[in-house]
Amino acid sequence: MLVRPCGWALSFRTNWHIQAVKAIMHDVVPADVTLAAAPSRKSSWEARWRIIARTAFPFLVVGALWEVAAHAGLFPPRLFPPLENVASAFARLTANGILPHHAFDTVLRLLIGFGLAALVGVATGIAMGRSRRAEDILLPLVSIGAPIPGLAYAPLFLLWFGLGNVAVVLLVGFVSAFPIIFNTWTGVKAVKEIWVRSAQAMGADDRRLFRHVILPGALPYILTGLRLGLAQAWRILVGVEMLAAVPWGLGWMIFGAREFLNLDVMLAGVVVIGAIGLALEKLVFQKRENFTVVRWGMLSA
Repeated sequence: MLVRPCGWALSFRTNWHIQAVKAIMHDVVPADVTLAAAPSRKSSWEARWRIIARTAFPFLVVGALWEVAAHAGLFPPRLFPPLENVASAFARLTANGILPHHAFDTVLRLLIGFGLAALVGVATGIAMGRSRRAEDILLPLVSIGAPIPGLAYAPLFLLWFGLGNVAVVLLVGFVSAFPIIFNTWTGVKAVKEIWVRSAQAMGADDRRLFRHVILPGALPYILTGLRLGLAQAWRILVGVEMLAAVPWGLGWMIFGAREFLNLDVMLAGVVVIGAIGLALEKLVFQKRENFTVVRWGMLSA
C-alpha cells in the first residue's frame, strides 16, 4: 500500500534539498566567480573602444596613404589636395550653410524615392514569389529592365516628367526597385516547404502563414535587397542631380565644383555621401536586422 506524505513533510523535504544544493554550490563555486560572471563596466568600455578602433583603422590607413601621395608631389596639388584642404573646405561650406542645404535636399530626394521603391519592390517581389501567374508576367519585365544602367533611363524620365525633383524622385524609385524585387522574390521562393506544410498542418490560415512563416523566412533576403536598392539609389541620385537642373543637391555641388577644379569641394561632397550612407546602414538596416533575423537566430551578429 502506497502512503502519500503529508504537505508539511513535502515542504520540509523540498526546503531541505534547496538548502543542501545552496550549501554545495557555496562550497564548490567561489564567490568571486559569480561576481566575475557579470561583465564589468571597464570590460564593456574596452570592448566598445576595440570596435571603434577596428572600424577606424582602414580609414586611418587610407588617410595616411593619401597624405603621403599628396605631399610627395606625385600629382598637382590642384588635382590631389591634401586632407587638410578638404577638411578646410568642409568646415567652410558647413559654416556657410551651403553643405547642409545640399545634403538636406539630396537626403530628402533619396528617402522619398527609396521609400517608393521599398513599398513597390517588396510588394511586387512577394506577389511574384506567392503567385505563379504574377511571376510569369513580371519576371521577364524585371529581368529585362534590371541590367540597363540607371542613367540610361534618365533622358526618358526627364522628357516625361520634366526637369526638377519629380523626375529625380521617380527615377530613383524606379531604378532602386529592381534589386529589391529580385531579392524579395528569391527570399519568398527560398522559404522551406516543410515550414509551410507544418504551419498548414497546425491549422494556420493564409494570413497567419504569411505573417509567421513566409515573411520571417524571407526577411534576410528582403533586407539584403533593401541594402542593394539603397546603394543603387545613391548612385543614380548623385548622377541625375547633375542632369536634372535641380537647384540644390550633393550631385549638383560636385558637378559644379568640377568645372572650376575645386577638388576639395568635390571630395567634401563625396565624404558627406559616404557618411550619410554609413549612418543609414548602421542606424537603420543593422538595427532592424539585429532586432529581427539576428534575434531569431537566422543570422549571426
